[in-house]
Amino acid sequence: MKTLFVKTLAIFLFILSIIFSNNASAQIKVGYVDSEIILKQLPESETIKQELEALQKLYLDTIQTRENELKEKAELFKTKYEEAQQLVSSGTVTSEEEIKKLEEELGNLQNEIRDLDEGLVIYKQKVQNELIQKQSELFKPVKDKVIKVIEEVAKKMKINFVFDKAEEYGILIYGDKEFDITFKVLDQLK
Repeated sequence: MKTLFVKTLAIFLFILSIIFSNNASAQIKVGYVDSEIILKQLPESETIKQELEALQKLYLDTIQTRENELKEKAELFKTKYEEAQQLVSSGTVTSEEEIKKLEEELGNLQNEIRDLDEGLVIYKQKVQNELIQKQSELFKPVKDKVIKVIEEVAKKMKINFVFDKAEEYGILIYGDKEFDITFKVLDQLK
C-alpha cells in the first residue's frame, strides 16, 4: 500500500512539474473515472456477480457442514467429559487403568476437535483466497475492455492522464506515452 502511495505521489508530482514547467508548450489535461460505477452498469458484471455468489454459496454450505460437525464433536466431548466426571466422583470408576482409559478417550476427542477446528480455519482462508482469485480472473476481461475504452475516450478528448477515483489513491489508468520518462530515468541512472 505504501508503494502504491509513493507511485501515485510520484506521478502527481511529475504531472505538477510538467504543468508548471516553462518548457511545457502544450496544456496538460487530466481526467478521472469511477470504475465502480462503470463496472456496476455493465451487464457482464451482473453475470459475474451471480457466478461468484453461486460459488460462494457452495463454499458456505461446506463451511456450515464442517462447523456443524465441529459443534457436534464439541457437544460429544462435553457429554463424555461430564460422564467421566460423574463415573469418577460416584466411585464407579476407581482403578488407574479405567481413569487412564477415560483420559485417553477424552484426549483423543479433544485432539479431533482441535484438528477439525484448524482444518476449518485453513479451509476458510483457502476459500477466501480462491474467491478473490476467481473474482480477479472473471473480471479481468471486463476490466481490460473498460481500460481500452477509457484509453480511446482519453485520446479523443486529448486527455493526457486518467485516474480512477474508486481506488484508494487514485491509480493511473491511462497515461500519454509522450510523458513517460521511465527510460530517461534509466539512462540517467546508468
